[in-house]
Amino acid sequence: MLVNTSRELIDTVKKIRASESTIGLVPTMGYLHDGHSSLIKLAKLQADFVLVTDFVNPLQFGPNEDFDSYPKDLERDLKIAHSAGADLLFAPSIDELYGKDEVKTSVRVKGLSSLLEGAERPGHFDGVATVVTKLFSLVGEAKAYFGEKDYQQLQIVRTLVKDLSLPIEIVGVKTVREPDGLAMSSRNVRLTKEEREEAKTLYQVLLLGKELIKQGLSDVETIEQEMIKLFASNTIAVLDYVCIVDSKTLEPLKKVTNEARILIAARFPSARLIDNIGVSIP
Repeated sequence: MLVNTSRELIDTVKKIRASESTIGLVPTMGYLHDGHSSLIKLAKLQADFVLVTDFVNPLQFGPNEDFDSYPKDLERDLKIAHSAGADLLFAPSIDELYGKDEVKTSVRVKGLSSLLEGAERPGHFDGVATVVTKLFSLVGEAKAYFGEKDYQQLQIVRTLVKDLSLPIEIVGVKTVREPDGLAMSSRNVRLTKEEREEAKTLYQVLLLGKELIKQGLSDVETIEQEMIKLFASNTIAVLDYVCIVDSKTLEPLKKVTNEARILIAARFPSARLIDNIGVSIP
């Protein structure tokens, strides 16, 4: 089932609640892949009715970013969502979701929004937080599923829900990867053959960092330098950052003593990619 207006969505959700069915919400920016399918399938196992949103949110793109070229294929998304178990796809236009006038209200999660991706893409997470809050408002009580590939986004959404006391349970789902380890992303289709081959280096760099920590190395600066060396020797992409942070606050660490997250971001000529991996010290 496809709906394009907020009114249709609200009316459908009312009917679902009247039947005392639970709702699983999977927010996406479309151009679905196996990573999205894994979110939908898990939602189907845990909820009675699965609602997928398909909306490329302009508020989270900067003036020189790839909003206009971001891949879109609604017919394809419908087939993938349905095959994975979705009951409804909500695909509004920009005017439908935000209106024709300038959006004057913005949601910001302080601290978390200014680190890492927030520093590289100012305003990005304000756009994410704003659209997510709007979707949560339209749907109401639900379980919402987000992939760990966008780990910083996941932490921001968790904080947003907690701080605003929203009736939403956030479920983080492990990153789905290609056979060579590359994290699945809608932007992967834009990579050239050469870029795609080099892109697997991101995961290799993360694995190196994790292995060094498991071997007993705890000095973050030393670990990061080794990861940077591996990246530089395997790809011509530009490294935006590779860092080891606290898994909850995302603050940079000097020593790895407990749970941590290793994050990486790199720019290829055709696309910018991000990835991350968790590591814990026994």
